[in-house]
Amino acid sequence: MMVENVIQTEALTMYYGRHRGIVDVDLAIRPGEVFGFLGPNGAGKTTTLRILLDIIRPTSGRATIFGRDCQKEGPALRQRVGYLPGELSMPDGMTGRRYLDTLSAIRGTADAAYGQELCERLQMDTSRKIREYSRGNKQKLGLIGAMMARPELLILDEPTGGLDPLVQQTVLELVRETRDEGRTVFFCSHILPEVQAVCDRVGIIREGRLVAVERVDTLVAQQFRRLRLTLERDPAGDAFAFEGVTELQRADHSVTLEIRQNLHAVMAKAVEFGVVDIESQPVTLEEIFLAYYGAGNHRANAVNGGHHA
Repeated sequence: MMVENVIQTEALTMYYGRHRGIVDVDLAIRPGEVFGFLGPNGAGKTTTLRILLDIIRPTSGRATIFGRDCQKEGPALRQRVGYLPGELSMPDGMTGRRYLDTLSAIRGTADAAYGQELCERLQMDTSRKIREYSRGNKQKLGLIGAMMARPELLILDEPTGGLDPLVQQTVLELVRETRDEGRTVFFCSHILPEVQAVCDRVGIIREGRLVAVERVDTLVAQQFRRLRLTLERDPAGDAFAFEGVTELQRADHSVTLEIRQNLHAVMAKAVEFGVVDIESQPVTLEEIFLAYYGAGNHRANAVNGGHHA
């Protein structure tokens, strides 16, 4: 039976004693989509994943996967889910091949040809013992383990951590292929360009609360407008001092504005100075994310560099 949502949570709340984990999180993740889950360390991403996988139990609220209760039917559900945790723990005395074979035996399902394809595409040597692997190779082994059974739901927590750029791109290709096959991906990451590259929708979690859920393209298009106006005459310094309008740059006969509201007032004022050209500049998901956290432009470079926001 087809369910409307692959993952659904209702008022999902978790406290660790008196410390907040997540509060009233309502998620609805659809079949065949890549859903990005964004937030800095401590925001509640990993707590949410652990509740979904019945690693921890919520204080209140409800979570379902494929319409079935995560706490009541956890073992059966986990047979249909591939999971890459943010912090990998593996038996270091095993070879990579023995580890993958063990996972296949536990699951009772395997696609040997696809597993071999993953090893080749990720350039993974499974003949060595896990203790000999670098962090990147352990990450690749974890990814292969999560993906090789072609699970209906793939949950990835920071999947490209420790990988070189070429392998990162291969992982993103594999995520897109998973979606193209009609399977669902719950994609947790702080690397915003890769989220923008592969995700259909994104949820932003802040201090344990879900503050936005939106299509990536809609989120980028609606939250900001950045315009560069070329004018016949230089405007006065306060010409565009409207509520929701920030002047970012001024050059000879041009001004660049970030506009959240009062676009009509900006355009009316621009006409007074003679409009020569209007250039709409793209806004990235990174900038939107930083805006949700009240961050200034000085933090954008940190995120661009791949550090946690």
